[in-house]
Amino acid sequence: MTADEIGRVERARASMYERVSRFFQEFDLLICPAVAVPPFDVDIRYLTEVAGHQFDNYVDWTRFTYAITLTTCPAISIPGGFTAEGLPVGLQMVGRPQGEANLLMYASLFEKEVKLDEIAP
Repeated sequence: MTADEIGRVERARASMYERVSRFFQEFDLLICPAVAVPPFDVDIRYLTEVAGHQFDNYVDWTRFTYAITLTTCPAISIPGGFTAEGLPVGLQMVGRPQGEANLLMYASLFEKEVKLDEIAP
């Protein structure tokens, strides 16, 4: 990359960090799916399409997970529930920048309240 390209990317990242920081001034957590789809057959190496959307590469279907990394915010994926077919689904919790302790507390509270081990199929 050229120096100009690196500078442009760094400015974009700083802008994103600023937007994320503003979000966390109002909210304690961002909660989203861990991935875009429920578990799929183990013999499928990776997804190439979901709901008519074609993925360009191996990691695109995991963008919920890797996109959060760009924000520098702490994130944790925990069991979130089950599909109608009884398959487990993950929940991703994202905390404030440098908010790892609070994020772990919220994840622990969620797991204690929801008690997935008691309702597992």
